[in-house]
Amino acid sequence: MIRDDLAAGVLGALEALGVDPLPESIQLERPANREHGDWSTNVALASAKRAGRNPRELAQELATYLASNELAHVDSVEIAGPGFINFRLKPTWLHDVLVEVVQGGADGYAAPDLGAGERVNVEFVSANPTGPVHAGHARGASHGDSLARLLERTGHQVTREFYINDRGVQMARFGESLAARKAGEEPPEEGYLGQYIVDWASEMPDGVDPVEWGKQRAIEDQKEVLGSFGVVFDRWFSEMSLVDSGAITTTLNELLSRGVAYEADGATWLRSTDFGDDKDRVLVKSDGEYTYLLPDIAYHRDKFSRSDRLINVWGADHHGYIVRMKAAMASLGEDADKLEVEITQLVDLLKDGEPVRLSKRAGTVIELRDVIDEVGADAARLTYLLQSIDSRQTIDLAEVASQGMDNPVFYVQMAHARIHGIARKAAETGIVRGPLADASLALLVHERELEVLRSLSEFPDVVAIAARDRAPHRITTWVRELAGTFHGFYHDCYVVADDVAPELADARLQLVEAARVGLSIGLDLLGVSAPEQL
Repeated sequence: MIRDDLAAGVLGALEALGVDPLPESIQLERPANREHGDWSTNVALASAKRAGRNPRELAQELATYLASNELAHVDSVEIAGPGFINFRLKPTWLHDVLVEVVQGGADGYAAPDLGAGERVNVEFVSANPTGPVHAGHARGASHGDSLARLLERTGHQVTREFYINDRGVQMARFGESLAARKAGEEPPEEGYLGQYIVDWASEMPDGVDPVEWGKQRAIEDQKEVLGSFGVVFDRWFSEMSLVDSGAITTTLNELLSRGVAYEADGATWLRSTDFGDDKDRVLVKSDGEYTYLLPDIAYHRDKFSRSDRLINVWGADHHGYIVRMKAAMASLGEDADKLEVEITQLVDLLKDGEPVRLSKRAGTVIELRDVIDEVGADAARLTYLLQSIDSRQTIDLAEVASQGMDNPVFYVQMAHARIHGIARKAAETGIVRGPLADASLALLVHERELEVLRSLSEFPDVVAIAARDRAPHRITTWVRELAGTFHGFYHDCYVVADDVAPELADARLQLVEAARVGLSIGLDLLGVSAPEQL
């Protein structure tokens, strides 16, 4: 890759100029402003002190050396500011990028092996099995699934996991609500409301345990709607299985034996203050009932037994839970740094600027099913992934459902449809993309062509950074940028036209194929379909 070639050239220049000791690595970045060149390094600033040189003077010496040694694809080497070295490259490096993309294809391009097979468990959504998945879960579902896709692409073995909270008071109230509706009565105080309780109760056979039947009915409903959202879990893990297996008792006994849990005031406590929590936390209440914390500790221990790293995608109300869970894992001898928690901030749903009305079926929430019915799964997923989960998000469903170039999902999918439209039109006129090795890629010098290739050249770095930072929204940003460059190419660079020579048409078809590969990878990482026509 060009970065490796430039880094090797810079390292050779430092060695030739007698800089000692040499840096362990050469930092190369793409300038935010394209006027500053294609690549830039601060190596002169970083090396000047130990070399006993003025940074700008060292940069000038390096630039002169590099320019005289004619690095591959380098058109010019310039210095800027206090000692930055900027490289301007010839179009030939972008032609090499095109070859890399087409040869790598959807499976091979932008797939750096960062994980080296690391087993990563990504737990997300984990809605209570007492009702349908609501719109509040959708942001975590989008983020968690796209993060899992990113990790898979970068060499990790990923398990998508849904934790079923099927123990506790809420399950009893859920069963009581179903039983009441089955008998034609109102749900008890603090029971579950909504039309779905009425509907499910009408389906419930006589003589069954309403809690167990209702749990299975809720999970069935959740799987259905999440599947329509493009989210499929590898494992659905029941909290009750921890009770049945004795894992909770085993975990409690080990916490006590390690001295990180203690008994006081008739309850059992975790010494979470020893690990930075603001107070110790109750594990077992004085009435003998477990708090949520103890089963969760047992659950995380189980996950660590089959994973190298855990990533939890939790809602905003779980922020304070992170410290105590990390404390518990550390106290049990696990590496707490390998428990990562992603917190999703709230989403405000609007329609034509007004708050969305609550679901008639669910009663007190907006169902994810309603959002999908309103705007479609593709539009919903991409919209939830437009920005980082760290910030609160406002989504207007009327805007998301619009069919225009101002709509991000329409804009991106239209680019993919145009790619296939070009290929179809070319085939209709007898123009078929030839072997890549025979293509005259040197003909691709139009700025619109180069913009597409520059965007594609950035993709491996974007994928690596998005995976490292757990930031799928970076893929959304890149996909929109690539779509924008392709729309520009589509308007200004014809593939099929009387004044386009066959050699140029073929070269442009190669570029179109490269754009297809990049866009299809990006959309797949987002869990968004790549239609061939709209």
